Amino acid sequence: MRKCFVLALLAGAPLWAQQYDLLLANGRVIDPKNGIDAVRDVAIRDGKIAAVEPEIDSRQAKQTLDVSGLLVTPGLVDIHTHLFHTTNIPDAWAGDNSVDPDSFSFRTGVTAMADAGSAGWRNFEFFRTTVIDRAETRVFAFINIAGLGMVSNMVEQGDFNPEEVARLAKKHRDVVVGVKTAHYEKPDWTSVDEAVKAGKLAGIPVMVDFGYFVPERPYWQLVTEHLRPGDISTHAFRGPVPWVDESGRLYRYLFEARRRGVIFDVGHGGGSFTWRNAVPAVRQGFYPDTISTDLHAGSRNGAMMDLPTTMSKFLAMGMPLAAVIRAATSKPAEVIHHQELGHLTPGAAADIAVFRILKGNFRFRDPFGGVFPGKQRLFCELTLKDGRVKWDWNSRTGIDYRKLDPLYGIREGEQLVRPPQ
Repeated sequence: MRKCFVLALLAGAPLWAQQYDLLLANGRVIDPKNGIDAVRDVAIRDGKIAAVEPEIDSRQAKQTLDVSGLLVTPGLVDIHTHLFHTTNIPDAWAGDNSVDPDSFSFRTGVTAMADAGSAGWRNFEFFRTTVIDRAETRVFAFINIAGLGMVSNMVEQGDFNPEEVARLAKKHRDVVVGVKTAHYEKPDWTSVDEAVKAGKLAGIPVMVDFGYFVPERPYWQLVTEHLRPGDISTHAFRGPVPWVDESGRLYRYLFEARRRGVIFDVGHGGGSFTWRNAVPAVRQGFYPDTISTDLHAGSRNGAMMDLPTTMSKFLAMGMPLAAVIRAATSKPAEVIHHQELGHLTPGAAADIAVFRILKGNFRFRDPFGGVFPGKQRLFCELTLKDGRVKWDWNSRTGIDYRKLDPLYGIREGEQLVRPPQ
């Protein structure tokens, strides 16, 4: 009989047998990079994955959490977010509409985020000091080719400096994962080409939010002529992107771009996703390479909501569950050249998300009021980073309060002063 402990503190087991700090037992593990989709136990030791096996003796673990009926995946990796959020600097210096990473990541199963160009080459180091280095979430960044990043659309129309972007990228190579250009309104290719130049100088990919669509620079030229293999076209399902011809079939340029190695990223956001583009793409087998949120203050309470909701939309359209998990774990980690993340290989950091797959009749919305039905929805119950529980929705790590010390909850130095009878 398999173990079934909601919480096992195995005081009676010999200490030498407790080689694991934590055991997640009986969950359905989906780890696309390692080809796993089966009920497995996951053991953690010293913040790393120690073992993934059909059954691990719970007596070997100091603590066991039963996750029967739940889905265990690598921690999610969201490569399009906006995190240049501080409360002690003027808006003119920080990224527009950014959010605090830790307030949103773990509760949604996300353990790693990449900021998509909120800071440019003029203010990136301030962004690193005030946000990246202070966050518990793993935060990476694309540096905006425009000097002040996303302070406003106006400042993204110029002030490009590929050499300085490349210099900063090399200096901060532990966190910088690419170059970003966005919201460009002019009819030329300057912002894209300068971003690609910076990417070449630094040896990193470019992410392009194509900005305002104008006839002089059509989208198909972006992905077939200007972007390199490994470069990222985000907002791939945005309204102006041409996906289907008059007969409803996908345009051939999309397949040509994919063969060239261009990455198609969702980047849902507050206005960059439409069902009329996504549904035919998924139904004709053209799945996004990476599923991301474009998380910001305007999208988190809108149709996007969070990464599990965005993933659930692709489940509803018919994208297989394992493919959805891959597009939010190992593939985005690969795209940003951090292959140490996004999988549950023994020795890897124990970044783990545990989901309940809700069953029912759900309605999913795009930012323009379009609705699509679904029967499943991902809901995050538990998140671990480096083996430490960062989100525990159903209090699996807790203990019945009646089993605790009668005076628990009193801080060091405090005393319980009882009133007179």
